[in-house]
Parts: sequence; structure tokens; C-alpha cells
Amino acid sequence: MNKQTVVVALGGNALLRRGEPLEAEVQRHNIEIAVNTIAKIAEHYNVVLVHGNGPQVGLLALQGLEYKKVAPYPLDVLGSETQGMIGYMLMQEFKNQMPSANITCMLTQMTVDPNDPAFANPTKPIGPIYQEAEARELAERYHWTVKPDGAHFRRVVPSPKPTGIIEHEAITKLIGEGHLVICTGGGGIPVKREGGKLMGVEAVIDKDMSAAYLAKQLNADALLILTDADAVYLDWGKPTQHPLRASTPSELAHYTFDEGSMGPKIDASCEFIRQGGKVVGIGALEDGLAILQGTAGTNITKG
Repeated sequence: MNKQTVVVALGGNALLRRGEPLEAEVQRHNIEIAVNTIAKIAEHYNVVLVHGNGPQVGLLALQGLEYKKVAPYPLDVLGSETQGMIGYMLMQEFKNQMPSANITCMLTQMTVDPNDPAFANPTKPIGPIYQEAEARELAERYHWTVKPDGAHFRRVVPSPKPTGIIEHEAITKLIGEGHLVICTGGGGIPVKREGGKLMGVEAVIDKDMSAAYLAKQLNADALLILTDADAVYLDWGKPTQHPLRASTPSELAHYTFDEGSMGPKIDASCEFIRQGGKVVGIGALEDGLAILQGTAGTNITKG
């Protein structure tokens, strides 16, 4: 019997958790934990893995600012660097845990609309967390936009919607040949078409929205969004907070979710369902398989 296909969206904060030092060995340790969960899912499903890159791309940008003899590299180039760095670590750990599996990491470009209103309202958090005073100081020094991220502050950059996957045919072929494919990392390298050519764009695409777009393009059976919360919560951070175990796009439309964290996940989930997707699961990394089985996290369906 052929396995169903699931697109798994793994947050960059699952690989470098909030407050942890942004170091390679810390990331390797977290990737080992993540791959252990995803390997179990791969026993039952064809897995296509999309990872975030918020902490990583922000770190590369900070490192670039320290060397004054060259202009800082743009975000699209830094995004491609994170695809290679994170993809390498993921591929290596998958081969350690699944030696006989075919694992492929695809450097992936994602087109965006250069007139997307997101360029006028940056919302995508990247890099480390800061106390407000330090964040304000850095924003003034480097002409950043900073916004609250929980109890802290982070740099935010434009996050336009994805409009096309340049390497779609290659990804589809690899899946058909039984590969576990890692692609559209960090939401994909943002590019635009101009004068008949592809050109990079200064942005970071939301990986959940790109995962939803990819899942629709692949006609995937499910979209699984793994995050640092065990479910979608109403009244998050308040004494009255409580989880939603099952919901629909029409029900979720009545609620407001934080635009820097859960909001994009809800938007991506609803978009996938509206475009004909069957089910979206949202929840904690360690509950991955149970979420797909409907016994953990939040399941979103058409209703």
C-alpha cells in the first residue's frame, strides 16, 4: 500500500530554542531530537520537510555586520546559506538514524510579489531575543524594525506571501522516487522575476505559509506544523488560556492570533484547507505522529 504524503513544517526555533546560545553544537543536539520524531513519522508517511530559519538567518546577518570592509550580504543570500547549513545538519542526522533511506536537500527558490503589502509592514522575527532597551538601540544603529516577541523584542523583516516554487518539478520527481525531501527551507529563498530574470528579494518568507503552498502543489494528504506549543490556544498567556483540539477555518476566523508566532501558522493552515487540503495538525515536536493520528495537538479540517 502506498504511503500518504505529509508536509512537515519544523520551526527554526525548534532547532535553536528561545534563549539558547546560537551555537552549532546546540543546533546539532536539537536536530537529533527533531529527526528522532520525524523518522517515526517517515515509517508511516512520505515526508517532505520544510524548516524555519529565523534565529539562523538573523545570526548570519549579525555576523555580517561585524566585518566592515564589505557591504552586508542581503537576506536572500543569507537565506540560501541557512538552507545549506540547516539542510546539511538535517541530512546527516537522518542518515545516522535512517541509514537506508534516500535523503535529499533541495536548494529552493520561492517567488514573491515585489508589491506585496508585507514590505511596508515587517512582521517576521529573525535573530536572537533582546531586552527592549538593547533592541531599541540596535534598531537605531542599524535601521532595523523591532517588535515584541513574548516578553522580549526581536528584529523583524518583511515576510511576503509565496507565489511559486522554482524547483517544483525536481521536488515532485524526488518524492515520486521515494526520497525524504528537505526543501523550501526558511520559507524558500525569496526571488522575483524582473526583465525576464530571477533576482533576490530582501525578505524572509514565512515557512508555514510556504509549507502550505508546497503541500497544495504536491496534493499532500496532510500538513503538520511542529512548534513550541502543544496545541493552538485561545487566550494565550492569560489565566483563561485553553487549547483548541479541533477546529475549522470558519471557526478560527472569529479569533485573533499573534502575528509574530501563531498567527502565520493559523493563516497557513486555513489557506491549505480552503485550497482543498484535508487536514492540518499543529502541536509540539515530540507529539508529531500523535498529532497526525488525531490524539494530540490541534487538528484543523474543513468541517
